[in-house]
Amino acid sequence: MTSTPIERERDPFRATRSSPRVRWRLLPWWAKVAIVYAASRVVTTVIVLSLASVQGPNPWTPAKPGYFEYANMWDALWYQLIWLGGYPSTLPLTAEGHVGENAWAFLPVYPALVGSLTWLAVPWNVASVLVSVAAGLGTALVFHRLMSRFLEPDRALFAVVLFCVAPVAPIMQFGYAESLGFLWLALALLLLVDRRYGWLFPVVLAWSFTRPGALAFALALVLHWAWRWFRRDTEPFSVRERVLAASAAVFSGLAGLAWIAIAGIATGDLMAYFDTELAWRSAYIGYRELVPFTAWFLSGEWWLQQPMGTIAVIALILAFALFLASPAVRRLGIDIRFWSISYALYLLAVFFPQSSTFRILAPLFPLLGALALPRSKWYRWGLVVLFLLLQVGWLLICWGVDGRDWTPP
Repeated sequence: MTSTPIERERDPFRATRSSPRVRWRLLPWWAKVAIVYAASRVVTTVIVLSLASVQGPNPWTPAKPGYFEYANMWDALWYQLIWLGGYPSTLPLTAEGHVGENAWAFLPVYPALVGSLTWLAVPWNVASVLVSVAAGLGTALVFHRLMSRFLEPDRALFAVVLFCVAPVAPIMQFGYAESLGFLWLALALLLLVDRRYGWLFPVVLAWSFTRPGALAFALALVLHWAWRWFRRDTEPFSVRERVLAASAAVFSGLAGLAWIAIAGIATGDLMAYFDTELAWRSAYIGYRELVPFTAWFLSGEWWLQQPMGTIAVIALILAFALFLASPAVRRLGIDIRFWSISYALYLLAVFFPQSSTFRILAPLFPLLGALALPRSKWYRWGLVVLFLLLQVGWLLICWGVDGRDWTPP
């Protein structure tokens, strides 16, 4: 029913309230996040379909695959194999007698969730994308709540925008467990910031069987506990909170080690998980024993030779430390810094940098809040465009397959 001229005259703000800008401002926070997430997924889908249309035949798909086939290349196949056949009780060996790539490198929660959808007659390739997209939306919603603890509403929402268009954001609509891992991480950090230690136990348990990270979170909890202990005179730290936080730290450490123990017991080889992970770096530096805090320097030597390899690693460490000490990052609170330090140390200890590095660094996404502080429209639109261009670059380099491709995502 249209209003009369007299009614419009009596309500001079009617046109203002119906403007798109005002309607946007009146939306609840969760609706804004959902719209941002949906819009970003549409843009990324267009990019992915464009690249799929020129994809040649490869070990996973024929030429010009459909979206869901293209979204389930690379390691996505391992999750389906786990659902169909479980984990091997005997580790596969190469011709030289080394442990080869196998399913123990991948955790069971994601394939279990995807597989449960296949019971409803949803094809695996479709179900894997649905689970990833849903988990990504959940992450965006929780991440907004986390950023809202430290940032004003517009900045918190822009941090979500950056998360949704980040260079590796396409992984949230592929057949990988990353977006589900992001969800557990965001929930764990929000619970930690809100001092709701008891709820950490189920979240960390689910996380530890979805993606690696619980060991790093255990260190973050230790740092959190020490911080609160030394500041107990200015911020009360009750006995109940001390016990709960300490228990959560111990539990996280044990949960982070659980899959290593399970793999060892199931195969009869206590080094099963480590040897399986080392198989993935053998294409670069051959089979070597795992020596903590050496992989980055080995990678630097492989990529840049010496002395530039070592210099580059040291420079990266110093640059990251300076970034964490910046005023922008300090705005995000001590717990996000503790997580960032802990996860960075975890990667420095065990990860061999190669083309998967960008994806492996993604759990540092809470630091995007520091990039969301400037309010300049030119800055914000420029950063969004830059991130989308980097998405294209990541997809071209790491996801699309070109012959015998050695750049896995």
